[in-house]
Amino acid sequence: MSEPLTKVDSAVQGLSSSPPKEKGHRRTSSSAAGVMTIAEINESHAPLELAIETQQTAWKINQRPKDLDNDQLLQLPLTKPPIKSITLKFPHGKEVVARNMKGLTIGDALSAIHKANKNRADDELDNPYLKGFAWDAGESYFEVHLQSQPATGSSSGGGGGKKKKKSKETDE
Repeated sequence: MSEPLTKVDSAVQGLSSSPPKEKGHRRTSSSAAGVMTIAEINESHAPLELAIETQQTAWKINQRPKDLDNDQLLQLPLTKPPIKSITLKFPHGKEVVARNMKGLTIGDALSAIHKANKNRADDELDNPYLKGFAWDAGESYFEVHLQSQPATGSSSGGGGGKKKKKSKETDE
């Protein structure tokens, strides 16, 4: 048992090793200042405004968001104030989550919807076009509203594409 070592072992020979790395919390640089969670919005009773531009996309949910005519629309924030993530709930019960630690954009929400519907054929979708989103204060999700025909922002009739609005005032 007193044979000399042939391999260097820092624990046996007293050689110093690098100190163990301390694990701290995650970096917060990936999240932007002022970006809130839905829970924080609900706690503070801050008004949450949805981007009206989501009603004017004429986007089919099984097509890529990048195929939109107006690709500048994808860069716009989905809400004011910006949020980190949201669950999008479809009328048939399906739910998807859209996330962006620097603030959700319309493109992030459309990408999450597309990911859940990209393998569905056109004839499988009763209402394939995005109409808009709705949010009730106190809820932790957005309702996704769909329609059978595309609505465009340039239509002169003013019909279609309307999302239900909740009053900013709460019952107290």
